[in-house]
Amino acid sequence: MNRQSRHRLPALAALAALAVLAVATVTALAACGSAGSTGAAPASGPITIGMSLPMTGPVADVSKSGYQGYELWASQVNAAGGLLGRQVKLDMLDDGFDPNQTAADYTRLISQDHVSLLLGTFSSLLNAPASAVAARQGMLYVEPSGGAATLFTRGFSDLFFAQPGTTTSLPDQFVAWLAGLPGSQRPATAAYVTQDDPSASPAVAVFRTKLQALGVKTVYYQVYDPSTTNFDSIAAAIAHTQPQMIIQGAVADDGAQFVRSLQKLNYNPKILFQTNAPTDEAYPSAIGGANSADGVFTAQSWSSTATYPGNTDFVAAYTKKFGAPPTEDAANSYTAGQVLQAAVKAVGSLDQTALANWLHGHPVSTIVGPLKWDKAGDPEGTLLLSQWQHGTLQVVAPSSAATTKTVLLSKPAWGNG
Repeated sequence: MNRQSRHRLPALAALAALAVLAVATVTALAACGSAGSTGAAPASGPITIGMSLPMTGPVADVSKSGYQGYELWASQVNAAGGLLGRQVKLDMLDDGFDPNQTAADYTRLISQDHVSLLLGTFSSLLNAPASAVAARQGMLYVEPSGGAATLFTRGFSDLFFAQPGTTTSLPDQFVAWLAGLPGSQRPATAAYVTQDDPSASPAVAVFRTKLQALGVKTVYYQVYDPSTTNFDSIAAAIAHTQPQMIIQGAVADDGAQFVRSLQKLNYNPKILFQTNAPTDEAYPSAIGGANSADGVFTAQSWSSTATYPGNTDFVAAYTKKFGAPPTEDAANSYTAGQVLQAAVKAVGSLDQTALANWLHGHPVSTIVGPLKWDKAGDPEGTLLLSQWQHGTLQVVAPSSAATTKTVLLSKPAWGNG
C-alpha cells in the first residue's frame, strides 16, 4: 500500500505459503519463554526495545531506511530525556526475510534478551508470525507495515498498525473522489488486473466491488502470477475490451512493465490507478521519463510534503542525519516509534496491557496524521490519494493533506503531460 510494500512483498509466490508455516510454528517457539510477559525491566538503566528486521535478503534495501527511521526516533527520544526518564536502546536482529526466523527472533528478544518493548518488522509475511509471538507473550506490538486484512482477524488485542489505513481501506479516497464527479465525467467501464499478492489482490477486489456499486461495468479481470514479467498478452486483452479505466494491483516492477506493454499498443485509458508502483520516485523514468506518469493515480501512507504536525521537522532531521531524504519505510518506522512513545508517556509505565488499552481508547498525533484503532488494531482511517502531475507526485486527497487542489480528470497521452 505504499512504496515499501513493493519491496516488502516481493514477487515470489512461495513466500505467501511460508507465512502459513511460520504462524504454525509460533506456538512451539513461544513456549521457550514465559507466557504473559509484562515487559518488566530494571528500574534503572536503559529501556531496551526489540525488533527483527530483514537487513539481509531480498528486501535489505528498504529495511535499511526503515531501521534508520527507528534510529532517528530513538535518538530524538534520548535527546529529549528518554522514556520514563530513562534512555532507550534498540536491540535489532536480522531475520533475512525468513518468517520462521522472524518468529524465532521475537521469541529470543522476549525470553532471552528480556526486552522491555517491541516494535514491528516489514511486510505482512513477517509481521504475521512476529505479532503472534508477541500476543502469545502478552506484549504490545506496533508494526510499521503489514496491512493485509488477515492480520487483524486473529483476535489479538495488543497489535497496532502504524499507518493510516490497510488493504481494505486503500481504495476509499479514490472511490470517494470518483463518486463526487458528475455522472457524465465518470468512467463507464473498467478493467482490473492484479498480481497474486496478499496485499494487492484484496485491494483490487475491494476496488471492483465499490466501483461496480457506482455503476462502473467490469469488462476484464485477471490475476497474474508474481513471476510474470511480460504483460503484452494481458495488455492486448485489456485493449481489446477498450476500458475507460484500469485498476492494477502492482507490487513492484510489474507496474512499470504493464505500462510499457500498454504503450506498445498505444493504448491510453482515461484513468489509471496502480497500487504501490507509482510511489517510487523513479517510476516516471521507468515508463518513459519526463511527464510519462502524469495523470496516474496511486495511494500513499505518507508524503514528505504533507502538513501533519512534525512531518517537516522529521524530513529535515532525517535528511541531515543520513544524507538523503526519508523513504516511506523510514517514515512508517518513525511513526511506529511515535505511537509507542505516546502510549508509554500517557500510561507512565511499561505495563503491556495498560499500554494496549490506552491505545485502543486514544488517538495519537503522528507524522502521517492522527491515528486511531479499532479493537483489532486496524487503523480507522484511509491512505492518501496521490496523482502524478507535471513530473511530481501530488497528494490530492484528503484535503487536510493535499498538496494541490488540481486533479487531472483525464490522463494525458503517454509522455505528453
